[in-house]
This record gives sequence, structure tokens and C-alpha cells, in this order.
Amino acid sequence: MCLDMNIFTKISQWSSAFGRVFRNELRLMVHDVGVLLFFVGLPLAYPIVYTLIYNPEVVRKLPVAVIDDSRTAASRDFVQRASASPSIDIYAYCNDIPEAKRLMAEKKVFGVMEIPSDYGRNIAAGEQAHVSFYSDMSLLLRYRTFVSALTDLQIEVIQDITSEKIAASGLGSLAGDMTAPIDSKSNILGDTEQGFASFVIPGIVILILQQSMLLGICLLGGTSAERRRRNGGIDPQQTVAPASATVWGRALAYTVFYFPMTVYILRFIPEMFNLPHYGNPVDYLLFILPLLLATAFMGQALNYFMKERESGFILLVFTSVMFLFLSGLTWPRYAMSDLWLWAGNCIPAVWGVEGFIRINSNSASLAEVSTAFSALWILAAVYMVAAIVATWKIDRRKSR
Repeated sequence: MCLDMNIFTKISQWSSAFGRVFRNELRLMVHDVGVLLFFVGLPLAYPIVYTLIYNPEVVRKLPVAVIDDSRTAASRDFVQRASASPSIDIYAYCNDIPEAKRLMAEKKVFGVMEIPSDYGRNIAAGEQAHVSFYSDMSLLLRYRTFVSALTDLQIEVIQDITSEKIAASGLGSLAGDMTAPIDSKSNILGDTEQGFASFVIPGIVILILQQSMLLGICLLGGTSAERRRRNGGIDPQQTVAPASATVWGRALAYTVFYFPMTVYILRFIPEMFNLPHYGNPVDYLLFILPLLLATAFMGQALNYFMKERESGFILLVFTSVMFLFLSGLTWPRYAMSDLWLWAGNCIPAVWGVEGFIRINSNSASLAEVSTAFSALWILAAVYMVAAIVATWKIDRRKSR
């Protein structure tokens, strides 16, 4: 009976310490302008700024210069077909490459189409004809648009030439059947606009959630370290509590404080900019919960290395680009070496990007992203232990 009372007493004391830490951490966050900048200002502004940067998602009627050395009916037909494309606008005809290069240097055109003198002759003789295209590579979105438009144009021209050959051979009755031997249709899943913002923003917002929370937590940790140096190893604004209660109290404070920003980023930003948002909000909000906890614990573990208020900037800012690559947004994870796969597996946002994009853009259920969901809970447990050890060591450092 006495043993049971001791257990209940310890649970009550732990819960009381947990509550004190929770309330105190919320107070510290609300009264720190720098933390509010990372916890509120950055999540509010960054998704809007990034989305506006990547607009417009697609480009149309890109100006192109044409060098037609063939000057035949076949070459004129090819240029007319290109001009009819929604992606290409014939801006000018040039006599040679230097003239076209001047237009490109002046940003009057973003592509140059060169039709050689033997184009019409080769078409008439049934031989292979060539058309050269030079693209301005300052924006890959333009290059992708050119490649897509020219591929469709090539297929269309080939189909018409094939039909004409069949008709000329005396098999006119089959010409209609052979006009389009392959019917090519694109069904874009998760990115119906085929735009860059629709592709990249759903992943970037997860990285924004992680990085902004980490920066705010490390800012609090660095500020606490500075107060300890000024007060003989003691932080007068911190609540005395067991390491586990401290870690959980802070983690809950960060998660509760961050949840409205999470709803804003994951729910309202896609609606504001008409980005993909096909998933069930309940599924992706439940999926994000272990991400927030894992990030909260990870930040507290990193606080062991925070010596000044600015330490988090040095440690974390440069990692944003690295985490972007590790997430698989710019390079598929299956093509990475084992070392980088392992490194990515240790980052909550990497699993968060993978799972959230599947739910948000492809309407996956929580069960269908169970691997990423389980990995986030495992990371939350690992970083919780690391945070408790780091907090305990910081407390020992204070006692000395």
C-alpha cells in the first residue's frame, strides 16, 4: 500500500513539474520577439513568398527566332505548326545564327529554331530530316516547355508524313487508319497544372515547419545558456524539474504553439494558391503530429550545443539546402547512395515530405503512408531519449 502511494506521489509530482515547465515555456516564447519571428512570422510569410516566386507555374507563347535555310513548303509548314503551339510564338526570322544570338542576348527570344537547307529535300526523298533548336537555359521551366512542345510537334509531323506516304503508295484506304499509330495522352497525377509550384511547394512547406521550429527552439536554448553564464550557472527563468518532465513539457508547449501554423501552412496555403490539396485533412494533420514532436525533441537535443543566442543560425541555416536534397524533391531518394539514404532517414522532414506529398497530392490514406508514419514515431522516440540525456547533462553542468 505504501509502495502504491509512493508511485502515485511521484506521478503527481512529475505531472506538476510537467505543467510548470509547459506554462513557463509558453511564457518564454510569447515574450521573446526572436522566437515569435521564427514560430509565427517565418511560417506565415515563407510559404507565400516561395509560392509567389514560382508563379506563374507554366509559361506560354515563348518568343522564338527562326532561321529557315530550306525555304520550302515543308519548312514553312513546320514553322506554322510550331507557331500554332500554345507554348511557342514565332518572334522573328533571322538570316544566320549570329543575328539570332543577338536577339537571345537581348532577351527578345528564348529559343532559336534552325532549319537546314536540305530539310525539304530530305522530306521529299523519304530520308531523315533534322531541325536544330537552341534554348536559353537561364530558366529550366522554359526549357521544359520547349522540349514538351517540340516533342508533340515532332510526333504530329511524323504522323502526317507517314499518312502521306501510305496514300502515295496506293494504299489510300489504309491512310486514315495509320494517321495516328500511337495515341499519346498524359495523365498527370498530383500535379494537374504541371507547374513547378504545385510540384515543389508541398514538400518545401514541411521543411519550413521543421527548420523554423528548430531555429526557435535553439534560440531559446542559446538564450538560456547566456543567462546561465550571467548568473553563475543558473538560469533564473527556467523551472526546476526532472529532465523527462522538462523535455515533455517543452515539447508539448512547442507542438501546441505550432499547431495553428501547421493548419495554416498545410490547409490554407494550398487553397490560397490553388495548389494540390486532394488528401483528407484529418489524415495529414495526424501524420504531421509525430513530425512536430520529433522536431521538438530534436531541437532540445541540439540545445546541448547552443552556447549563444546566435548559435542556432550557424548550426542550422546551412542545413536547409542539404535537407532539401535529402528529401528527394530535387533528386530521387532511390538514386542516392546508402550513406545519404541513412542520413536522410535521420531527418524528420525527409519522412514528412514523403508522406505528406502522398496524402496531399495523391489522396493516400494514413495507412498507405504507414512506413513514413512509423519512421516519424521512431525518430520522435530516439530524439526524446537524446533530448532527455542532453537536458540532464545541461542540468549537471549547472549544478557544477
